Amino acid sequence: MNRLLSALTVAAVLFSSSHVLAQIPLAGDMMGKEGLDIGTSTSEIAITSDFRGADLTIFGALTNADQLLLAIGQYDVVVTLEGPRDETTVRRKDRLFGIWMNRTSMTFERMPISYSLASTRPVEQIAPAQTLTGLGIGIDHLALTPTGYISYDANITEFRDAFRRIKQSHGLYQRDTNGVRFVSSSLFKATLRLPANIPDGVHIVHAYLFKTGEFIGEKELPLRVIKTGIEDSISRAAHENPLAYGMLSVLLALITGWGASLMFRKD
Repeated sequence: MNRLLSALTVAAVLFSSSHVLAQIPLAGDMMGKEGLDIGTSTSEIAITSDFRGADLTIFGALTNADQLLLAIGQYDVVVTLEGPRDETTVRRKDRLFGIWMNRTSMTFERMPISYSLASTRPVEQIAPAQTLTGLGIGIDHLALTPTGYISYDANITEFRDAFRRIKQSHGLYQRDTNGVRFVSSSLFKATLRLPANIPDGVHIVHAYLFKTGEFIGEKELPLRVIKTGIEDSISRAAHENPLAYGMLSVLLALITGWGASLMFRKD
């Protein structure tokens, strides 16, 4: 009888202990899912008459990261800066009766006017092309969607390639495949180059986190680019009073031409 009571007591203690252990969360559950936080060196950039471009620094930190995966470099970060979006028209010139003229055009809906990218390595090595296209990461993976009338002889691929080529040749679309680097086990720093012809308006900084090719999450912050001084006054006058601005421009051109003719006139 005493043996039976002892066995029952031990079983009750073991059941109670297992029930308590089952309620204690594992270390992995306490850590949660990986993520990232970011901050920028400035929230506003002023464009003056002598503006020649600038560098934007983004600081970030990984949260709940696996230290082993960090040590062997399984985390990747991509940082982008997207300018204001607007419709963009690409035109193709053809030779007609010996004269080169615009014959075909294609308009793409709401594309970033400017786009800068920095990453820990080439984005094609970070994630599959389908993932990059779905997220719109990388110059070659931005969604170039035609809108409006499309001519039957228009080749969409050719116009998309021309759009990217024009943007890159003007410095508005840039990429740096080594622009993000880890300064410690979980802290990273990214540098984006802003071109001299960067458009004014609200730009968006995006930071994307990948683990072994899998998209984990993203963060975004706004960045204001504003014109100051006489450039701002001229820009506002052109948009708010286009008729007066046009007439004044013509008048200044006439005065300038007349003055130049007087200065260089031969007696």
